[in-house]
Amino acid sequence: MPARTVLSGMSARLEPMAAQHVKGLAEAARSGTFPFTTIPRGRVETRAYVARARAERKTGASLAFTVIDRREGRIVGATRFQNMERWALDPAAGPDAVEIGNSWLCETARGTGINLEVKLLMLRHAFDTWGVRRVSFRVDTRNHRSRAALEKLGATCEGEWRAHSLGLDGVLRDVASYSVLAQEWPAVREIIGMRLSLRSPLPARRPNVPARVMTARTEVNP
Repeated sequence: MPARTVLSGMSARLEPMAAQHVKGLAEAARSGTFPFTTIPRGRVETRAYVARARAERKTGASLAFTVIDRREGRIVGATRFQNMERWALDPAAGPDAVEIGNSWLCETARGTGINLEVKLLMLRHAFDTWGVRRVSFRVDTRNHRSRAALEKLGATCEGEWRAHSLGLDGVLRDVASYSVLAQEWPAVREIIGMRLSLRSPLPARRPNVPARVMTARTEVNP
């Protein structure tokens, strides 16, 4: 990725994963259980986790983000674009299809609406900025919370891959495949916007965390 993409909303800010996020990510990973998602444990694992993400961004294999709660100014998790498919011959063209995955939030950020806004920011960037044709998601079939969340935002379940791979618990797992197509995006965007508008008012921000409207911008790498 030649540019540094930052996605910012009312409660969530997504920054490309970087070395300065190691401490915050390690702390967030200690808060909560993550039976279906691989997360780093401790500073050593987190440094390696971030280093791999930065290397994959340079090659265009994935684009990993650190999720920041803008209301409290703290790191609460991570997510990424991965499995980017480019169907055009032009290497400079953006991806035609992407997957959103490896997403996790610390316990205190769950149920706050941050996850919903993160999905909105990423979907909007994929469809409105990159112009992708398809965004996909893969979920362990036992992860009922994530499956319900995807279905509520309007993603379509395409079926299940039986005996797809080993889960983190060593059990052979089935994986459900979901997607949102470009022609479905306007309806999905409306659903997410309506759900966000119905949420309770946000708590007061800390003085050093400025309010912003939901934006997405591209910054030149330092």
